[in-house]
Amino acid sequence: MNPLLIASLFWTSLFLIGFSYIGYPLVIWFLARKSSRQQVKAERKPLDTNALPKVSIIIAAYREEAVILERLNNLARLDYPTSKLEILIGCDGNEDLTGELVNSYGDDQIRLIQFEQRRGKASVLNDCVPLASGEILVFSDANTNMDPQCIKQLVRHFPDESTGCVCGQLILEDAETGKNVDGLYWKYENFLKHCETRLGAVLGVNGALYALRKSLYQPIPPDTIIDDFLIGMRVHLAGRRLIYDATAFAVEETATSVQAEFKRRIRIGTGAFQSLKHLKGLLNPRYGSIAFAFWSHKLLRWFCPVFMALAFLSNLILLNQPLYQATLAVQLLFYTSAIVGMKLKGGNRLVKLCRVPGMFVQMNLALGIGLFRWIFTRQSGIWERTERSLPASVPVNDQEIPETDPVVSDSETLTADTLPFIKS
Repeated sequence: MNPLLIASLFWTSLFLIGFSYIGYPLVIWFLARKSSRQQVKAERKPLDTNALPKVSIIIAAYREEAVILERLNNLARLDYPTSKLEILIGCDGNEDLTGELVNSYGDDQIRLIQFEQRRGKASVLNDCVPLASGEILVFSDANTNMDPQCIKQLVRHFPDESTGCVCGQLILEDAETGKNVDGLYWKYENFLKHCETRLGAVLGVNGALYALRKSLYQPIPPDTIIDDFLIGMRVHLAGRRLIYDATAFAVEETATSVQAEFKRRIRIGTGAFQSLKHLKGLLNPRYGSIAFAFWSHKLLRWFCPVFMALAFLSNLILLNQPLYQATLAVQLLFYTSAIVGMKLKGGNRLVKLCRVPGMFVQMNLALGIGLFRWIFTRQSGIWERTERSLPASVPVNDQEIPETDPVVSDSETLTADTLPFIKS
């Protein structure tokens, strides 16, 4: 093999990894600082409460009997005029008491859309949207708790006709303690959203809380895995703005097991590659900052497992040179520290520092498995429910509903099940 070609492959792989995670954030931060103050002021325009639009909240639910009443209580506390708010619960399959509990809630704002056969979230959304009467659609999840003001914070952007979609902020809490567990990576991603909003280049939305003009919704393929990303990115294709507003926030519990979280990330990784078929047009340079962000923030990161493998393998081929003996030693030290970070809990400061490479390696392992699945397996839009913790009791109309038995996910078994995952 040509040593020069192998060396080029090694350094190019390292550069692309470094640019995606370090170089791009620095570039986007610098560009965001140069954005006009006029645009920032427009984002902070106060809400005209006399001109609130009709809003339809749409939630796709599958076997959510353990949490659905708590969610309905949360929705009942939203600070938004009842005459301008409706809530549609699309129940995907009649497999538990979710639909019955929604029907028994006794709130005229809440409407159950019961689907007897389970088909997947994409199909539920496609069927629920035409039934919504609101000009603004707010999508959320069954295990999300919205701040009472979040709907107002989302819709305040829509008087600007150029705005097509607004993504809110999701705050992660520990299922047992209720404490905020937003990790370093989560804060890093929110920082990028802030910068990308300044440049009009926000990439996708958070499925737990986002608002969309109903006129922009296009039915998504039934096999879609990450529906929120596809719906949000299509706003750019429609020539409208997609923005991020951290003042509109919701709270969600982290997964109750590391295996469930790892499976969820694999599925997200598979869905990311799947979405390229529908969004590849946004990689065209004519989309300017959106294309730059899509290439740098998403595409390079999705292929980071490939770059990591190429860097390691090309390094092995070049071991006859002292420089590459040193770079291999650095790589081995990095992966060793990652294993320490994945295997050990608590510990001293050194162990805690090892969690950063541990998180990085596990995240890319999930992406790598997702890439493998996208290439070699057929995808389905029927999502695998993440196991969640249960409330001790849920008050409904001054009564208490006793705790139900936990619903265990029927997720398929993965060879990577035994790998721990540090929540990012």
